[in-house]
Amino acid sequence: MTFSGELWDRGGATVYNQIVRHPFITGLTDGTLDHAAFRYFIVQDSHYLRAYSRALSLVSARATDEDAVSMFALHAANAIAVERELHTTLLTSLGLTAADVDAAGSKPTTTAYMSYLTAVCATGTYAEAVAAVLPCYWIYRDVGRDLLKRSSPDPVYRQWIETYGSEEFDAVVESVLAVTDGLDVGASERERCHQHFATTCRYEWMFWDAAYTKLDWPV
Repeated sequence: MTFSGELWDRGGATVYNQIVRHPFITGLTDGTLDHAAFRYFIVQDSHYLRAYSRALSLVSARATDEDAVSMFALHAANAIAVERELHTTLLTSLGLTAADVDAAGSKPTTTAYMSYLTAVCATGTYAEAVAAVLPCYWIYRDVGRDLLKRSSPDPVYRQWIETYGSEEFDAVVESVLAVTDGLDVGASERERCHQHFATTCRYEWMFWDAAYTKLDWPV
């Protein structure tokens, strides 16, 4: 079995099955999701993508071959481009501005997820960093595929679905999976990779759930 297959079987598959059944996801496809929940999601995703870009830059700096250095650096730049272009369009559709994003700030789950990713990518090994950033690629790709099959009667939701379910994004994910499968990891490092992968998979579920419940700081 490939290393990515190991990671998915141990830490990803069960969480993913919970994600695709989450009312946020089902609400996207049947059009019943509250627009306030989607606005929360887009605003928090804007904050997350900024931190994810920095995390990918750290992965690039730790990469052990030139192709991976270039790939993760490109993905870091693209994360910012997505935040600026796609989210600007969606924010406009939802009646929001960049100032609204800044004013909202980073909510509890977003802050925790960003902090965890940054810590692993800054202090862990290259393999650990790859394992930590992988769920965002993989789960968004697979959720996008699932959503694309069902689409949505809501034009705003449909726009988001068509972006993350694209063939271009699929190619990006496959390139990261190939890097993951090429990692040379020992037994103890392998176990840490499993732990990081499973943790960030859980954070992916928590991110959807936080948007659905519109989780905020209690004080």
